[in-house]
Amino acid sequence: MEKILITGATGSIGRNLLEKLSEREDEITVFTRNPSKAEKKLPSVKKIVKWDFEEVDYWSNELNGKDVVIHLGGANLAAKRWNKEYKKLAYNSRIISTRNLVGAIKSVEQKPKAFICANAVGIYGDRGDETLDESSTLGNDFLANFCKDWEAEAKKVEELGVRYVSVRTGLVLEKDEGLMKKLIPSFKMFLGGYLGNGRQWFPWIHIKDIAGIYLHAIDNDSLNGSVNGASPGIVTNKEFSKMLGKVLNRPALFPIPKIALRIVSGELGNYVADSQRVSMDKILRSGYNFKFENLEEALRDLLE
Repeated sequence: MEKILITGATGSIGRNLLEKLSEREDEITVFTRNPSKAEKKLPSVKKIVKWDFEEVDYWSNELNGKDVVIHLGGANLAAKRWNKEYKKLAYNSRIISTRNLVGAIKSVEQKPKAFICANAVGIYGDRGDETLDESSTLGNDFLANFCKDWEAEAKKVEELGVRYVSVRTGLVLEKDEGLMKKLIPSFKMFLGGYLGNGRQWFPWIHIKDIAGIYLHAIDNDSLNGSVNGASPGIVTNKEFSKMLGKVLNRPALFPIPKIALRIVSGELGNYVADSQRVSMDKILRSGYNFKFENLEEALRDLLE
């Protein structure tokens, strides 16, 4: 039985991961900004701690004696239209929270064995057809620099003798959540389509597999550093849209110009149509077995 502390547990990845950890009877502590909301969403969790990531003194001792810390917390990047204020909130909620978690780990006597932190494939920037593994050069736009700063703060935990894993997460597929929640209504109204020219690579991953990668990172002591979190069955955006239309029995008729994404999403729209052809060789070599490598099987599992 592991003693595991999780931030961001009320999000879709956190909830799916907690389900598996509860089945294993691991001892779970959740850090959350809203304990009453967390208690309703996470009835199986016995210990929920109110967490303000800027008020370190109130929660730092809770880290003492934990085996693993999993940091999923941060403002939802797609929740609001991007503007200067929301970009600042998104940045601070990840970079400062990560910095303060690592600082708190430094202060406790019994440090965790592992610190596993979320990140995103946006760290690579828009890379066309280039195959990207964890050693590839990184991007230099706002989102890529955001992700680089995030990783740099998380990586400092290695100086404390703590194993570090950064999961560079792709586009997570889950019914009624995130990307799928936005796409499905449009497709059902025969308004679905691919983005731009549709040739950009689309690093999707089923929710069960991204949660599975975190579980694998907890259990696999030899896994460390940055890890791409997407399916080996990567497709282009056009191929994804066609397959989603097939599963929903709705054709993907209309290409969606990038300018329309910017109008709806603000600056985030610049990144939605980026291309990241990520390689999954590292996680496969570490022994992780994907449940869903085939896109059609993944979509049918979620939608049928």
